[in-house]
Amino acid sequence: MSRVESETGLRLEIIDRETEAALAAAGCAALADPKADSVVLFDIGGGSTEVVWLDAASEGRRSIRKRIRSWLSLPVGVVNLSERHGGRDVTVQSYQGMVDEVQSHLVSFAASLPKTGEPRDFHLLGTSGTVTTLAGVHLGLPRYDRRAVDGIWMSSDQVSVIVSRLLSMDYAERVASACIGVERADLVLSGCAILDAIRKVFPSDRVRVADRGLREGILMQLMVEDGVWHDQALGAA
Repeated sequence: MSRVESETGLRLEIIDRETEAALAAAGCAALADPKADSVVLFDIGGGSTEVVWLDAASEGRRSIRKRIRSWLSLPVGVVNLSERHGGRDVTVQSYQGMVDEVQSHLVSFAASLPKTGEPRDFHLLGTSGTVTTLAGVHLGLPRYDRRAVDGIWMSSDQVSVIVSRLLSMDYAERVASACIGVERADLVLSGCAILDAIRKVFPSDRVRVADRGLREGILMQLMVEDGVWHDQALGAA
């Protein structure tokens, strides 16, 4: 950090995991169904996965930090999970091993939360390369298009179909897929395993896909601090 500041004049700030979760939530919370009583938002990263339980955006509780009931930073992401279980050549058994590992981190967290209620009162909201890739494959896009993906709703059955399709592909087929490519071919199935673990612990009939998140949350925070944007999404801590 000192070297960056001395050579570029930029002062870096290292944020903690709670701030990371809140910023990711702020960046994509606008996609939460306003009629839902609650939302479980997840951000699948390379080395960790953030899971955030959000209350409804009721009047007087619009601040993201005030809407967060609970949050968890899982020590698993697409990179370290692939390194442990293998991401290039994935079998049904090794895939289930990834799901089981992630699910073991989620069980105690989920037990501490209120029941989700009926699916109509609750949904999942995902922001990561995993869910955007699934959406792109689901739509059959000839190349990835953020405009088509950001905000799309997928049913639980649709997600299951695409995950099964990817699991049936070998590495070369995943590389050849327009919305996966060589950069994600060895990581996409570990991301699917994380998503499946989340879906098992927090079952919902629908998932909304966000091609936005942490970076947008950071921009929102900076604009609020500079007084050039007065949206209440971040609000006071």
